[in-house]
Amino acid sequence: FAGQRVIAVSAGGYHSLALTSDGAVWSWGDGGQGRLGHGDWQNQLLPKKVEAFAGQRVVAVSAGGGHSLALTADGAVWSWGEGAFGTLGHGNTQLQLQLLPKKIEAFAGQRVVAVSAGGGHSLALTA
Repeated sequence: FAGQRVIAVSAGGYHSLALTSDGAVWSWGDGGQGRLGHGDWQNQLLPKKVEAFAGQRVVAVSAGGGHSLALTADGAVWSWGEGAFGTLGHGNTQLQLQLLPKKIEAFAGQRVVAVSAGGGHSLALTA
């Protein structure tokens, strides 16, 4: 994180996200339900890079109550963390824990330009 230029931040219910100018995502805080995107439930006291986005350029992030969203330069939306009632956008109505970022296939063929994670819901704006 040191030496990186932060271009966007988002504070969720229990965690925080930062986006650096190189398109990398960093997360820290309560790691419960996988909301930090590191593949585990570990709390992070300092920002840690979300390695699942290696080779991708993320252009926006949003932290929700127990989940997170990222928008990549190609207009794809990724979600991770706690999902119930469709929060993560993967079609699940039961509780789903997504420990690593997963692409939301429902947006295939559409260009998403903005995302927002709420307390228990998610929004995406298409062009």
